[in-house]
Amino acid sequence: MIPLRERGAAALPALRRFSRSTTTTLLCVVLAGYVALGVASSGSFFEGPSVRTFLQYLATPILIGLAQMVALCVGQLNLAVGALGGFSACLMGVLMADSGVPAGVAVLVGVLAATLIGLVTGVFIVATRINGFIVTLGTMTILLGAQYRLSGTRTIDGYSATLRDLGRAAPLNIPLVFVTALVAAALLAAFMYRTVAGRRLLAAGGNPVAARLSGISTDRQIVLAHTLSGLLVGIAALTATASLPGVNRSVGGDWLLPSFAAPIIGGVALTGGSVAILGTVLAAFVMRLIDTARAQFSLDPSWVNFLIGVVVLGTVVGGRIHQARLVKKGGAPGRPAPPQSDAQPATALPTTGGTP
Repeated sequence: MIPLRERGAAALPALRRFSRSTTTTLLCVVLAGYVALGVASSGSFFEGPSVRTFLQYLATPILIGLAQMVALCVGQLNLAVGALGGFSACLMGVLMADSGVPAGVAVLVGVLAATLIGLVTGVFIVATRINGFIVTLGTMTILLGAQYRLSGTRTIDGYSATLRDLGRAAPLNIPLVFVTALVAAALLAAFMYRTVAGRRLLAAGGNPVAARLSGISTDRQIVLAHTLSGLLVGIAALTATASLPGVNRSVGGDWLLPSFAAPIIGGVALTGGSVAILGTVLAAFVMRLIDTARAQFSLDPSWVNFLIGVVVLGTVVGGRIHQARLVKKGGAPGRPAPPQSDAQPATALPTTGGTP
C-alpha cells in the first residue's frame, strides 16, 4: 500500500493547480454572487420558492452551453443552437396541442428531430467542406422559418399537463428539469473523459493532423460533435417547453450569446481540443445570477448583454495573451494553451475499445 505521506505529496500539485484554475474562480464568483443576492433581498432569495425558480430556469442555459461546448471541442461553431431549440420546442408544442400526440411521444420526436438535424448538419459540413460557420448560419435561417411556420404569431400553450407537471416538479425545492441538466452534464463528462470515442473527439479538435496519422477520422468526429450538440439542444428544448407557460416563435431567440458565453467563460478553447464541463455549468450559473440581479434591481437588459459580451471578449483576449506568453517561454507554437479548468486535453488515445 502507498504510504499516506506519499499520497498527500502526490495530491498537493493537483490541489495547487485546482486552486489556480478557472473552475475555482467561477466557484468563488458563484458563491459570492449568491450570498450577495441573498443579502440584498433580505434573505428571500434563500427561501424555497426563490431557489426553485432560480434553478428551474438555470437548466436551459446549462444545456445550451454544453451543446456549444461539444461543437467547440472539435474547432466548430454552432450558430443554430437557438433556432434549433426554438424549432424543437415549437414542434413538441404543436404535436401535443394541435395533433393530440401524447407528451412522451411528442418529446421523443422533438429530441430526435434536433439530433437528426445536428447529424445532417455535420454530414453536410464534411461532404461539402464548407466552413461550419456558414453551414450553421444557413441552418439557423432555415430553422427560424420552420419555427415561424409551426407557431405563426400565436403562443402554443395547450399542451400536455404531464409535461407541465414535469416543469413544476421540485422535490426538496430542486426542480426535476435542473436535475435533468445535471444528469446530462454528468453523462457528457463520462463520455468525454472515460470513453475512447470522447478522447477521439478531443484529439480531432486539438491536433487534426496527428489524429489522422493515428487513424482517427476527423470527419467522423465533426459529424459526431454536431450530432451530440443537436441532442443536447433537443433536451434543452424539452426543459424550456416544460418550464415555460407556452412556446412561440421567440423561444430560442436569446440563446446564442449564452451558448457561447458559458463554455468560453468556463475555460474552453475556441481552437478545439478541450472541454470544461464543470466550468461551463458554473459559468451558466454566473450568467443566471446576473440575469436574476437584473430582474431584482430593474437593470437595463442591454447593460446585462453588454457586460456578458465584455466578459466573453476579455476571456478570449486573456487566453490569447496567456498562449503568447507560453510560446515565448518555449511552449509549442502550434498548439493552443490548455485553459486552467477542468478541461482535459486528449494526447495519448487508444484506438481500440476500453477505457483509459
